[in-house]
Amino acid sequence: MAMLEIKDLNVFYGGIHALRGVSIDVEEGQIVSIIGSNGAGKSSLMNAISGIVKYKSGEILYKGQKLTTAPNKVVKAGICQVPEGRLIFANLTVYENLLTGAYLRSDKAGIQNDVKRVYEMFPRLEERKAQIAGTLSGGEQQMLAIGRGIMSAPDVIMLDEPSLGLAPLMVNTIFDIIREIKEMGKTILLVEQNALKALSVADRAYVLEQGRITREGTGGELLNDPGIAEAYLGKRN
Repeated sequence: MAMLEIKDLNVFYGGIHALRGVSIDVEEGQIVSIIGSNGAGKSSLMNAISGIVKYKSGEILYKGQKLTTAPNKVVKAGICQVPEGRLIFANLTVYENLLTGAYLRSDKAGIQNDVKRVYEMFPRLEERKAQIAGTLSGGEQQMLAIGRGIMSAPDVIMLDEPSLGLAPLMVNTIFDIIREIKEMGKTILLVEQNALKALSVADRAYVLEQGRITREGTGGELLNDPGIAEAYLGKRN
């Protein structure tokens, strides 16, 4: 049994059929990557799992049970989403932003231990803990968004376009961090336009095109697929 199971999910925005019978499995401790072009439905899938978008039909199971559609209860159940565009609280300090990630928790000692863990992962955030978050660089804001997600003590972390708009060196840093999060024992669902990076870290991967899953396999299998290489990796065979 997969930790997170999406079964025949259909999402509509008015008359637009954004997700068309999407089914994916996310096994515990794995990185599962979803690749696809803009408008393919990747963020819609994330938002449906988080309860931000309501789905018309299908099923989302978490640890074998139907997942709630209330966003706060999704977080409480152990699933957090690090949204596209970071969406940090620009007027709060770095430290205050981290604490917002723990707003459903009451274990004060555990919260402070996780703040220390985030600072160990992101030393730059500790250096800037009193700095107003809106003055951070794009890469630092992405680190903060991921750190804030970790503060909710999730079992599953969903990362929506974590490398978007970042310089190549910072992209490498972010993907090193994704591997480190996996080593912490977390399960990761990754939506990412940088297909090469996404497939390189993935245990399993899916291709989402026009709201439908068109291919799936291990990250290595999709990396070596000529059709994927031409469509998403800029390679011709």
